[in-house]
Amino acid sequence: MNMPLWQPAEERIAASNMQRFIDKSRAALATSSYAGLYDWSIRDPQEFWAAAWKFLGIHAEKPYASVVEDFDRMPGARWFEGARLNFAENLLRAEHTAPAIVACDETGRRREISRDELRREVASIARALADFGVGPGDRVAGFLPNGAETVVAMLATASLGGIWSACSPDFGIDGLLDRLGQIGAKILFATDGYSYNGKPIDVLPTVERLHKELAGLEKLILVPNLDERAARERFPSATVYTDLLEAETALTFTSVPFAHPLYILYSSGTTGVPKGIVHSVGGTLIQHQKEHVLHTDIKPGDVVFYFTTCGWMMWHWLVSSLASGATILLYEGSPFHPGPEQLWRIAEREGVAVFGTSAGYLTALEKSGFEPGRTLGLAALKTVLSTGSPLSPSSFDFVYARIKEDLQLSSIAGGSDLIACFGAGNPMLPVYRGELQCRALGMYVDIFNDRGEPVRGQKGELVCRTPFPSMPVAFWNDADGSQYHKAYFERFPNVWHHGDYAELTTHDGLIIYGRSDTVLNPGGVRIGTAEIYRIVEQFEEIAESVVVGQDWRGDVRVVLFVRLQPGLQLDDELIARLRTALKTHASPRHVPAKILEVAAIPRTISGKVVELAVREVIHGRDIRNLDALANPEALEHFKNRAELAE
Repeated sequence: MNMPLWQPAEERIAASNMQRFIDKSRAALATSSYAGLYDWSIRDPQEFWAAAWKFLGIHAEKPYASVVEDFDRMPGARWFEGARLNFAENLLRAEHTAPAIVACDETGRRREISRDELRREVASIARALADFGVGPGDRVAGFLPNGAETVVAMLATASLGGIWSACSPDFGIDGLLDRLGQIGAKILFATDGYSYNGKPIDVLPTVERLHKELAGLEKLILVPNLDERAARERFPSATVYTDLLEAETALTFTSVPFAHPLYILYSSGTTGVPKGIVHSVGGTLIQHQKEHVLHTDIKPGDVVFYFTTCGWMMWHWLVSSLASGATILLYEGSPFHPGPEQLWRIAEREGVAVFGTSAGYLTALEKSGFEPGRTLGLAALKTVLSTGSPLSPSSFDFVYARIKEDLQLSSIAGGSDLIACFGAGNPMLPVYRGELQCRALGMYVDIFNDRGEPVRGQKGELVCRTPFPSMPVAFWNDADGSQYHKAYFERFPNVWHHGDYAELTTHDGLIIYGRSDTVLNPGGVRIGTAEIYRIVEQFEEIAESVVVGQDWRGDVRVVLFVRLQPGLQLDDELIARLRTALKTHASPRHVPAKILEVAAIPRTISGKVVELAVREVIHGRDIRNLDALANPEALEHFKNRAELAE
C-alpha cells in the first residue's frame, strides 16, 4: 500500500488559507473536505469563481457583470464580463509591507527593493514608456536576465495596458527572431550580458542584430549588467535604464477588460516556429492568485523563490506572488556555481518559505551528494515545488530524507499553454510518493482513454472538460483561430486535450508519465517515458538520460541513451543492471532494445529534455528550429549511430 510520505499537522491545516476559504464557503459546500471543495468548484463554476474573486481580493476599477458567459463553449467562454482592472495594480498593492524583491546572482551581487521603492521605479519606467508612445495593446519585449529590472519593465508595461513578452539572454538570434520577431514590439529592453558558471557572456552582438531586424521597433532601452560604458558606446542612440529613474512621477494604472492581453509566451519550437500564446490580464491574475494563496498557502511576508529564467512560464508565476504580499527572490546564474550548495545557502540566508525548481534540478542535486538539510538551517522552508517534467519517486524520497522531513512537496503540472496548473499542491492533503497532490480548483481535469471515455486507475490522456479563466486569449497571428483549435481541441471536441499521458489515482492525485507525443509504443503497448526515467535516475553512475522510440521492422523499439558521470563508461555490467531493474520494477516491455552512451543530452533553454528532437535525428529527419535548444550541438551524438542500424 502506498503510504503518505508527509501528512500536514492539524494545526497547519487549520491555519491554511485553503481551510479559511472552505470555512467562508461552507454554505455552498456539502462537506468541509478538499474533495467537497473541488467538487463544488467544477460543479458550480459561477459560484466558485465568484467566491475566489472575493476571497483573493481581486481589485477592479469596475466590477464584473457576470462571472462566465457561454460556459458550454471551449474555446469561446467569456469570463468576468464588464470588469475593468489592471494587473500591475493588483501586484503593487499598498497594504503589503514586506520587501518586494530580493535579486541575487552567481557573482554574489544582492539587491533588496522595498514595496515603496518598487512602486517608484515602476512609475518612472512607466512614465518613460508612455512618453515613448506605449499604450494599451502595444507590445514591449525583453531580452533580459532574471533581475529586478525585468520585473519592473514588465510591471511598467502592464500598468499602461501593454503586452509583455520576454526571452532570456541565452537565446540565439534565430530563436529570438522566431519569437520576438512575430509580435511587432515597439520597445525592446535588452541586457549587455550575463554570467554563467563563473564566465561573463557578452550578448551585445545579438542585441545589435535584434535592434536591426525587429520590425516596428522604435526604441532600445539598455539594461547593462556587465559593462555599462561599453554598452553606451556601442549604442549611442539607445536609452539606458538607469537614466529613466532620475525623475520621480506618480504611479497610475490604465484599467482594461478582464480578457485584455497581458503576456505573449511561446511554445517550445523544437519541431517548428514557436507559437505565440496570448494570455489575459484577468485570467493570469486570478489563476495565479488561486494557486499561490490556496494551493501553495503563500502568506504576506513569505519569501518565495523559483529557479527560472524570465522566458519560462514559472517566472510569470513567481512574479504574480507579489499580489499575495510575498517577497520574491530572483536568482540569475548557474544553480551549481560555485557548488551545489549555492541556491540553498541563499535560501537559508533569505529565509525562503517556498522553494521552486525543476525535477531535473532535484535529480542533479541528489547526484551531486550535497544534502541541504544536513548542513543548513531551513527553518522557514515550508514548501518545495517541482515542475518542468515528472518528479521521480526517488526524488520524493531525497527531498524528505535530505532536505527536510516536515514540508509540503508539491510536484505541479500545467504549462505555458494555460500559464497555470492542472495538477497542484495542497496544504491540507498528504503527499504520496510519485504523485501530484490534487487537481487544481476550478479545473475539471480528467483522464480519457482512446475512445474519449473517462477512466480512473488507468493511463490515458489528460484533459480538461470545461473552460477555465486562463485559457489563452488567442495565438498570435492566428486570425481565424485554426492553430489554437488544432493545438487543444482536435482530438476531443469541446474538451481541452493537454498532451500529457497521465493517471488519476485512488487518492484523487495525478501521476504524469510524460508527453503523449513521446509515448513509446513497442508492440502496441503504450509506455510513458517518465516510467523509464524514474528507474534509470536511481543509478548513481548515470548523470542524465533520454529515451525514444525507433521505428524498426514494422514496429517500435525502445532506445535509451545515457550520459554517465565523469570518468565512467557504459559497460556490459551496467547495461545488465539497467535491464534487470527496468524488467523488475516496471515490465519486460520497458526494457530498451538498445542502451547507448552519449556525451551530452539536448535540452531546451528552459531545461527540458527534448525527446522529439532526438527521435527526429535518429530517423534522419531535420530539426527545423535548433535555436530552441540550449545545446544544439548535443544532437550530433545521435546522428548516424551504427548501433541503430542493427
